[in-house]
Amino acid sequence: MAVEIVPLTAQDYEDWAPLWAGYLAFYEARVSPETTRLTFSRLTDPAVPEMGSFLARLDGVAVGMTNYVFHRSTWTEGDYCYLQDLFVAPDRRVGGIGRALIDAVTEEARARGASRVHWLTHETNATAMRLYDACAQRSGFVQYRRLL
Repeated sequence: MAVEIVPLTAQDYEDWAPLWAGYLAFYEARVSPETTRLTFSRLTDPAVPEMGSFLARLDGVAVGMTNYVFHRSTWTEGDYCYLQDLFVAPDRRVGGIGRALIDAVTEEARARGASRVHWLTHETNATAMRLYDACAQRSGFVQYRRLL
């Protein structure tokens, strides 16, 4: 079974939404249905080129997704690409699907002239960190935030 990585389209809501819900549940996060619809709309709207998403499919079934955001940097001429969300269905987490999704975002960023792809994960997400340590470098930075 080969994984197929495809750009998210406006027709993919029924495939993307359960993966999004799984991602939110993993991080014990709540997002309103309105925000979920808005997020999906932004990810699939050609008028919002700074956002995008890929689906991973096995035998036509969506088993993973990643959402990304391009943004300017004060340190480079090229944009950065923030891989904001990455999720693979728990029963499909073997076989390179997460890595394939990261690679797809990396290729999209390269094609668009970005100078880096970066992402975060929670410090307790040891499974994901094993993958990330194998395919990227830790920056050493610690995130701080203020909720508004």
